[in-house]
Amino acid sequence: MKIGVIADDFTGASDIALTLAQGGMRVAQFVGTPYEGVADIDAGVVALKSRTAPVDEAIAQSLEACDWLQKQGCTQIIYKVCSTFDSTDDGNIGQVLEALAPKLGETAIAVCPAFPENGRSVYQGHLFVMDQLLSDSGMKDHPLTPMRDADLRRVLSRQTTWSVSHIPATTVSAGVDAVAKSLAAEQAMFIVDAIHDADLLTIGAALKDRKLMCGGSGIALGLPANFGHSAGETPWQGVAGKGVVLSGSCSIATREQIAQYKTIAPAFELTAEDVMGGKHTAQSICDWVLAQEGAPLVYSTADPETVKAAQDTFGREAVAEKIEGFFADLAKALADNNVTRIVSAGGETSGAVVTGLSAQTLHIGPKIAAGVPALRVDNRNLVVALKSGNFGDKNFFETALNVLSGSS
Repeated sequence: MKIGVIADDFTGASDIALTLAQGGMRVAQFVGTPYEGVADIDAGVVALKSRTAPVDEAIAQSLEACDWLQKQGCTQIIYKVCSTFDSTDDGNIGQVLEALAPKLGETAIAVCPAFPENGRSVYQGHLFVMDQLLSDSGMKDHPLTPMRDADLRRVLSRQTTWSVSHIPATTVSAGVDAVAKSLAAEQAMFIVDAIHDADLLTIGAALKDRKLMCGGSGIALGLPANFGHSAGETPWQGVAGKGVVLSGSCSIATREQIAQYKTIAPAFELTAEDVMGGKHTAQSICDWVLAQEGAPLVYSTADPETVKAAQDTFGREAVAEKIEGFFADLAKALADNNVTRIVSAGGETSGAVVTGLSAQTLHIGPKIAAGVPALRVDNRNLVVALKSGNFGDKNFFETALNVLSGSS
């Protein structure tokens, strides 16, 4: 391996794995710290479920993943975070980077979550979602990581003892040497502006000799070329059979996708009250799915007011844990009953689904939407799509099911 990625959730892992694969690298996504005997690949992506984990736990998991990646020969490590920099003031992005840096001998860390294809850009150190500041976007109401400060310098400074500096768009537009020179100027974490894909290609070239960096999948756009790779097609053979859509994301985009998909497919809503009260079991919902025509939808998605009411009643962590556990059990039951295509919406939901499937390795297939590849599970006759909440157009679920079957 040449490049190693430590991803703080499962959808983010498949997102950056797709970017590296489209850059011509042979890529595999691993669930947790992998087993030995991994096939010869160019880039390995270790998917953790650490985005909302306590700081000490996130650091321990990330260091373990880093050790394994270094043993596989990786000379460059990316700490992959969400393109909306999901994190609370308690961390843990800054703290994880601070722990990884001395292990890798790194003194300057570029931090850039920009992903222009999905409307994420960084300018003057501030993160924008489309034409809105992050703090004005739907992320301000995220049930677990509400983002109410768009200045990434401030966000990161609250999580680290390191200095936090800024490489502005003017420096990035000046070229590779200008960015590299800025990174060499001091020991610091650097928020790097990026507005266009060309900016990310410049940043990637400037990071050629850096051992550690942090960002969304966009930060990997320019990295394969540093190792002599160029863009290529990803081979794929779909799987026919029963499909299902599972959604726990409460993002605006996912709510629109659910509204659209409900017009063409059967849908079952799992309310927080029903899950907390034990009204349904994973097997009963599995039986409902199997009895439906086509690929039905099972969702716990709700608007911010409904989510907050449930959190106030049952406790935020208790609701999240219970719903994630339900989706993990449901995914296992569905796969055990020969469901062969699963589309999952939401980072936490996707982590639960992959955990329930007991998957170890996910093989990267073609792009379904920006940041979302088709994935083949190594130990089952099963293909999946893991979608970050805000990704995809309103027809995403139907498109994903078609790509997974190989019909689109």
